[in-house]
Amino acid sequence: MLDSVNQRTQLVGQNRLELLLFRLAGRQVYGINVFKVKEVLQCPRLTSLPKSNPVVKGVAHIRGGTIPILDMGMATGQRSVATDDLTEQFIIITEYNRNTQGFLVAGVERIVNLNWEEIHPPPKGSGKENYLTAVTEIDDKLVEILDVEKILSEVSPMDESVKESTLDGRDKEEFQKHRILVVDDSVVARKQIQNCLQTIGAEVVLKNDGRQAYQHLREITEDGS
Repeated sequence: MLDSVNQRTQLVGQNRLELLLFRLAGRQVYGINVFKVKEVLQCPRLTSLPKSNPVVKGVAHIRGGTIPILDMGMATGQRSVATDDLTEQFIIITEYNRNTQGFLVAGVERIVNLNWEEIHPPPKGSGKENYLTAVTEIDDKLVEILDVEKILSEVSPMDESVKESTLDGRDKEEFQKHRILVVDDSVVARKQIQNCLQTIGAEVVLKNDGRQAYQHLREITEDGS
């Protein structure tokens, strides 16, 4: 585990990332940041949940825990990837916002190591309702990197409120003195963090990636603000 953490940390320090490539119902290749992936498994037997969101295909009992399994195809507004024999499918187990869930996909291809300079924002005109955080090109093919936070926020919205008991008056006063820089490639994740911080009176600056954040820090350092 420690070796794995060290490896991921070194990649970040070298301005690199790893993507797990997978497919849904069609030929399009998608990617997800390996940093948030716990493991990939052949789909185990699922137990259905009455009155659950149609995207949730059931729950799986894995390593002593119960994990909800979401159909990645349906979750992104596409055709379901589920088949009559789910053992032919794979699940990508991820951890976001301290929650663990599995995504049902048709097939898993490989892990690729990329430089962040090879990652580009979604094409203009793709609309605000798309599920992409970025795109890249691998072997002359477009790879779409999915915004998992957006998927989870639609299937199981998180509570963005801040309890009064969390902060006392002195903490609020301290937060209001500072400007907080929030950096994340997910629009939804940035918005969630912004809402929580603004609730306690903090001034928030949002940036999409490390490059934008670095440029912002250089600018405010140069003008002394």
